[in-house]
Amino acid sequence: MILFPAIDLKDGRCVRLRQGDMAQATVFNEDAAAQARKFQDAGFEWLHVVDLNGAFAGHSVNVPAIRAIRAAITIPMQLGGGIRDSAGIEAWFEVGVTRVILGTAALRNPALVKDAARAHPGRIAVGIDARDGFVAVEGWATASSLSVLDLARRFEDAGVAAIIFTDIARDGMMGGVNVQATAELARAISIPVIASGGVSGVADIAALAGSGAPIAGVVIGRALYDGRIDPEEALAAAGR
Repeated sequence: MILFPAIDLKDGRCVRLRQGDMAQATVFNEDAAAQARKFQDAGFEWLHVVDLNGAFAGHSVNVPAIRAIRAAITIPMQLGGGIRDSAGIEAWFEVGVTRVILGTAALRNPALVKDAARAHPGRIAVGIDARDGFVAVEGWATASSLSVLDLARRFEDAGVAAIIFTDIARDGMMGGVNVQATAELARAISIPVIASGGVSGVADIAALAGSGAPIAGVVIGRALYDGRIDPEEALAAAGR
């Protein structure tokens, strides 16, 4: 199971939110590129980056910070937040982003996701953010009437690299990851599933790894920043 340390960008700074609320942002590092290097030096093999401003604006906003992150590390990185057209996808691949995450676009424009996945095999992921089992979009500000599983199944044969499943109610709350919902989703679809939201300790990582479901990875945020998770212990729990 791959561990993805998270860098969420707000106004160029590395922050963590509570339940996706931009008004509840805690700044953990003014220098996002330095934070990225720290994660790489700790032994992580991937990086997860979200442009929070972009998610709300509908287009990439934290471009200088993202470019600086890419230049600072050699490990692969996946990027989401405000990428909603083919031009945006292509622009980030040119910068050196390894994998682009499409969230709102997956609901609003599934054809874009499918076309991009076919054009860039293994480089397009779908971000599905859920509140009470239903998909939320546009920076989690808008709820839909579509279930997580129904949306995920739309991309079964599209060549999508992964589904990144976030339980909004748990995100940033340190209450534990939703192992059951993540495992159920992973068993129900053939696309690899990456868990996100609520990871509060190494026990959560171990629970996901030992769930018996084919969970491909987990995104870790606040617990890394406040020291609740030791990188070495986390990597060992994930079997890395």
